[in-house]
Amino acid sequence: MTSQAWMLVAFFTLALFVLAWPVGKAIDVVLNGRFRLGNIVEKPFYRLMGINPQTETGWVSYCIGLVIFNLLGLLLVFVIQKFQFYLPFNPQEFSGVSTDSSLNTAVSFVTNTNWQGYSGESTMSYFTQMMALTVQNFLSAATGIVVVIVMIRGFVRKSVRTIGNVWVDLTRTTLWILLPLSIIFSVLFAGQGVIQNLSPYTTVQTVETQNWQEPVKSADGETVLDTNGAPKLETVHSQTQTLPMGPAASQLSIKLLGTNGGGFFNANSAHPFENPTPLSNFLQMICIFLIPAALCLTFGRMAGDMRQGIAIMVAMYLIFIVFAIAAIYFEQMGNPVLSHLGIDQIPGIAQAGGNMEGKEIRLGIVGTGLFTAVTTGASCGAINGMMDSLTPLGGAVPLVLMQLGEVVFGGVGTGLYNMLVFAIMAVFIAGLMIGRTPEYLGKKIESFDMKMACISILVTPLVVLLGTAVATMTSAGVAGVLNPGPHGFTEILYAFSSAANNNGSAFAGLSANAPFYNYMLAAAMWLGRFGGIIPVLAIAGSMAAKKKVAVTSGTLPTHGPLFITLLIMTVLLIGLLNYVPSLALGPVVEHLMLWAH
Repeated sequence: MTSQAWMLVAFFTLALFVLAWPVGKAIDVVLNGRFRLGNIVEKPFYRLMGINPQTETGWVSYCIGLVIFNLLGLLLVFVIQKFQFYLPFNPQEFSGVSTDSSLNTAVSFVTNTNWQGYSGESTMSYFTQMMALTVQNFLSAATGIVVVIVMIRGFVRKSVRTIGNVWVDLTRTTLWILLPLSIIFSVLFAGQGVIQNLSPYTTVQTVETQNWQEPVKSADGETVLDTNGAPKLETVHSQTQTLPMGPAASQLSIKLLGTNGGGFFNANSAHPFENPTPLSNFLQMICIFLIPAALCLTFGRMAGDMRQGIAIMVAMYLIFIVFAIAAIYFEQMGNPVLSHLGIDQIPGIAQAGGNMEGKEIRLGIVGTGLFTAVTTGASCGAINGMMDSLTPLGGAVPLVLMQLGEVVFGGVGTGLYNMLVFAIMAVFIAGLMIGRTPEYLGKKIESFDMKMACISILVTPLVVLLGTAVATMTSAGVAGVLNPGPHGFTEILYAFSSAANNNGSAFAGLSANAPFYNYMLAAAMWLGRFGGIIPVLAIAGSMAAKKKVAVTSGTLPTHGPLFITLLIMTVLLIGLLNYVPSLALGPVVEHLMLWAH
């Protein structure tokens, strides 16, 4: 670790905690109905939609409303993609997207995953980017936030059967939390050079002549083959380049704040039009963690004990900082094969040093390594470097962070409610040790709660491991692997880990834009999202109906160093234990092979 790395990590930590405090307070005020101006503005909309904001429902009705809401969003995104050729704001005249890709993308953006099997600048019209993808970035983020708020209400309320009004919660989250923050960061990003326009793509003259090879086409458009049956190639020379345009800044802000991650351009946050400067890179990392960190403080405020929220935040941060340092360290070590050849990889004035493959020079190893840990610790999936080019252990860091259940700050809402599920598991384990009924925030953890917690924790690894097994055993699955051996296995494992944990980042090297992977990953994304949300809402309903029990000398304090340690160990042991064999077959074997060579 260089001094630059330590300084960036320290400054990032300070900025995150300072900004999270007021945002956490604002979320508490808005979602508990204390924002008076907002209440006045909302009334006409509720009246128009026939919603009584004072009426609350139980967890089952709340869950049904949330699922139907997301299904309608899925249908809308699917239809817009299929018919985008006939819709406005399509200066490049892109045709409709194929059925399998449209379904995969619709599920992806509705579930807050933003897995992208397509290239944004050559597939999606401006209308699709704005009205389908950007809108779902807001709504999927709102879905995650309202679920965790409902779970907190379950711990706070006493002996009630209701947990909230889903339409009121979604409206307030979108209007007064996500939209204002998105406007602020859109302006900041545009100021840094992120483009924001509706112009057609621009062709410019390049300084140097570009040379590449393309297959020769016959008069009827067929590829011409040589005597060996291979495509015949011709060299193309050009001094022009087409630059994609579009409303990138407005989508960039919400893709990060909502931990969605889908890039406006195919290169995502490595594209200079989407992430032009080191400062924009820093702001993007802050955006990703801002709301997840703030929700921890919201939890403390709503629980009436800030120590509870701070304890959860500290546990998240301690796990994150270890993995972030590891990601930077493994990349700065470089490639041992190059060192063996006598190539200097030590950082200095003349060179960046380390493993610079797949990284933007303007961002460097430190900016890319920290971004990698941030985006996969949160279920964001935005990337500013090529994951496939990371060292074996450097690539294991984002993979493990996802497999922990996206609880290292995690997605907006999802990170905290998944961590609260692990907190329930931690106090249950502690209760077993002393033979006492476990309690958390004054609520007894009983059989039903533990069953729901187990389902929530186990559904994702089940989807990941079964999906990976099917892909590795079928010809359609292995057909997309371009790197055989342990690296190819890691690519498949990463794809299903990313989909089921609703992260969306891709390891690359895997040709996943094919019907097999589009349908398989769509199923993994949907099951990973709602397979976790439904049991969490069930826990919330169960907790809300319980009375609070008095704190006694036998009650485990859930705000001190002992609980933080217990929580971290529970996350590492239970969250990661399912994946140890698969990790051994992928990045661990590849690391040993690389160093042995």
